[in-house]
Amino acid sequence: MHIDIGLVVAGLVVLTLGGELALRGAVGLAMKIGVSPAMIGLTVVGFGTSAPELMVTVQAALADQPDLAIGNVVGSNIANILLILGVGGVITTLTCSAGVVRRDATAMFLSIVLLTVLGWHGVIEAWHGAIMVSLLLAYMTWSYFMDKRDVASAALHEREVEETENVPENALVIAAFLLVGLAGLVGGAHLLVEGATSIARAFGVPESIIGLTLVALGTSLPELAATVVAAIRGHSDVAIANVLGSCLFNVLSILGITAMIKPLAISPDIQSIDMWVMLAAAGVVIPMLWRDKRIAKVEASLLLAGYVVYMGFIGYRLGVV
Repeated sequence: MHIDIGLVVAGLVVLTLGGELALRGAVGLAMKIGVSPAMIGLTVVGFGTSAPELMVTVQAALADQPDLAIGNVVGSNIANILLILGVGGVITTLTCSAGVVRRDATAMFLSIVLLTVLGWHGVIEAWHGAIMVSLLLAYMTWSYFMDKRDVASAALHEREVEETENVPENALVIAAFLLVGLAGLVGGAHLLVEGATSIARAFGVPESIIGLTLVALGTSLPELAATVVAAIRGHSDVAIANVLGSCLFNVLSILGITAMIKPLAISPDIQSIDMWVMLAAAGVVIPMLWRDKRIAKVEASLLLAGYVVYMGFIGYRLGVV
């Protein structure tokens, strides 16, 4: 058991470090070849912060553990909305522009609705995955042209790039960051999946629950750290954009790409409970952003309380509480 816990901890550490190095290397490469900061924020940063979830989800699917894969994404989205926005909003009131609400928040909510609908089907097929990835590419293309006309949105994506520190400029260093980062992502994901699976088997815990909790929380650590830093610096719009973008990428890119590699069956408990929790969490946050363009500290505290209640309910499902 100690070995399994060690694998999980080592996996999370290696995965997080690998994700950071890969992200900085990718941003450095994009700058080197002349990609605009706004485009880097929209694409490279979005993909980079979701890289840990992608690697873990693909590894779990290839290991015939779809419950772990789906649980990771659904649990990560629930943690993003309730836990991460809650923590950021308790630190400082989170505000955003009307453009962020109209575009990014709406796209995030629609992606979660799409995943909930697929949950009724019971499996995400390869062709579902292809449509999801196509939708993401279409959204990014549309956003790119919108950013050219909307100065505020372009500036927001540029500030997302500014939050990425210690970006390498030397070509050899960039290559090293990318290679070591990708190796860390693959290796860390393998360790995390192996350790989490062994723990689930040892305690008789469903893999879906392990995915929704242990794995989801672990892979959400980069978003949590980024949101806390952005909130402390007073960049609350970046904090909100990070979470909205992460949820969108989790559904359309991570599940889409993984389903194209191997179809993902959705367990009955996630279908009947957790997807609806995810949808409800998004449904609570969207009106906050639409109405006031902000998440006040009181509202953030309610989001955090909602996550605590959700964790307690998972404990009840396991017979722990």
